[in-house]
Amino acid sequence: MAQRFRIAILSHNQAMTNRLVAIARFSVLEALRTRLPLLTAGVILMLLGASFFVREIAIAESGRFQTAFYAATTRYAIAFVAMLYVIASVSREFQDKGLELVLALDLARAEYVLGKLLGFLAIAGALALAVGVPLFALAGIEPAVQWTISLGVELAVVVALSLFCAITFNQLMPAAAVVIGFYLLARAIVAIRLISANPIAGADALSHQFMSWLVEGVALVIPALELWTRTSWLVDQPAEWTALAAIVGHGGLFTIVLAAAAVFDFYRKNF
Repeated sequence: MAQRFRIAILSHNQAMTNRLVAIARFSVLEALRTRLPLLTAGVILMLLGASFFVREIAIAESGRFQTAFYAATTRYAIAFVAMLYVIASVSREFQDKGLELVLALDLARAEYVLGKLLGFLAIAGALALAVGVPLFALAGIEPAVQWTISLGVELAVVVALSLFCAITFNQLMPAAAVVIGFYLLARAIVAIRLISANPIAGADALSHQFMSWLVEGVALVIPALELWTRTSWLVDQPAEWTALAAIVGHGGLFTIVLAAAAVFDFYRKNF
């Protein structure tokens, strides 16, 4: 009896894995058919060409200016591309009623969400790698590898949040607004904390104390993306690998939490 039970569990796990891989595979194929690679290549080539222009007009340290410009601009651009693609893809399935057909099959809702997330994470990794390739020539191997890994983790958080917002709002504009607001706040939270901790005047006021507690509370639940994927790694000195490992762990934790939230909210919906 115990042997049969173990065989049934293994068979179930194998079937679930196959379904997750199939959904992730179709998500990647959809990205290829919607010309996401062409859009990504266009963004990279445009910003790389602009970086050469910046290099030519720089008075000194032209190579550093070029590398810093390319890294900073592509980081924002590729995060926006990944966010918009995930939200548009999920929203299209809601609008076209294709999701109802998928859920009519022998497929759990959690499997659908996790399969989509796996596909989107694979796309995020490919986008980060595509953006990081020119940096191997501009900045060197080690800093480019560190920057690319950190960008991949950052995009993983972005696509997980985009999937959650797309499921929650079911519409492009509200979901995109929330993700953009979250991303900008996460990029600025370190500066906001510094301003809150060092006011020019009124440090003892009750209102300032309340705002300081509010800022610290917000900082506990969002990642400090300003400390991730830093341009200084490329133009000054590479990051410590221990710091990069902490970023990977932090990003993985946020991705898991957002995935759980997306699954929970998806079960609450009626189709």
